[in-house]
Amino acid sequence: MQEVEIPELKNQTVIQEFILLGFKHLQNMKIILFLVFFVIYVMTITGNVLIIVLVVADRHLHTPMYFFLGNLSCLETFYSSAILPRMLTSFLTGNKTISVSGCFVQHYFFAYLAAVECYLLSAMSYDRYLAICKPLHYTSLMNGKLCLQLAAGSWMTGFLASTTTIVLMSQLVFCGPNEIDHFFCDTFPIMQLSCSHTLFLRILILIFVSLFTLPPFTLTLMSYISIITAILKIPSITGRQKAFSTCSSHLIVVTIFYGTIAAVYALPDSTNLRELNKAFSAFYTILTPLVNPLIYSLRNKDVRESLQKSAIVAWVQAQVMNHKK
Repeated sequence: MQEVEIPELKNQTVIQEFILLGFKHLQNMKIILFLVFFVIYVMTITGNVLIIVLVVADRHLHTPMYFFLGNLSCLETFYSSAILPRMLTSFLTGNKTISVSGCFVQHYFFAYLAAVECYLLSAMSYDRYLAICKPLHYTSLMNGKLCLQLAAGSWMTGFLASTTTIVLMSQLVFCGPNEIDHFFCDTFPIMQLSCSHTLFLRILILIFVSLFTLPPFTLTLMSYISIITAILKIPSITGRQKAFSTCSSHLIVVTIFYGTIAAVYALPDSTNLRELNKAFSAFYTILTPLVNPLIYSLRNKDVRESLQKSAIVAWVQAQVMNHKK
């Protein structure tokens, strides 16, 4: 552990490195954990990149819903890459150290992408609300300009949220201990190690997080209350099933994302519940980016048809190339 003397802190020292303890109770399973998370990472990147390619290449998918899905897949690709490569390196080499600056960079991108996801999910729920509750006005309301504004607004708001948080946290001083009992650099595990007074900072961060996350969550919740109410009013069972199928995939993703985040921050900060906290954190940081492409590809007829057409075209092109040889 590298240390430098700080006059203002008298005999204390400032930490230059953290140790991410990760899943410390599973240290004898490092190889198995590496293989599991490596497969998850490869599947996550492959699935999300495939959706991005399909949305860009297939003109039938050039609709608002798939435009937002492409943005979400792009986000999930970066989201998992902010956490999993560092974890995989730790499993493989046994090196759990991360510099303070490196930890803050990881935290910045994690917070940025998590905030963007809140707003993208909100935009997608609004799109589904218009499609089901305002079908006659859907095309005129959800036009290309609004789609671009909602997507750009999501990415810009996430930037503001994460920048505000990281600026506040950059005022912290760390003078020991330096062990973070987590598998990535999350907000409150970092703050627990600070020798600065953090009460006021915690309150400020909670206020800013609430300001940036409650509006999209509220919009998402209100959209789905309206959607479910509208679906229940449809007289035929077939009509209700068809209407619900258009938004069920997104509803599953929203439930997993917000449900696990709520569980993480609702759990009391105690040693006994820390491993459970990590398990819930793994859901929204590692498994959600994997589940998203699976849910949207397996449950979505348009995506499946596009994938089948792409596979057929690729096979035909391969046969033509082989014939020319």
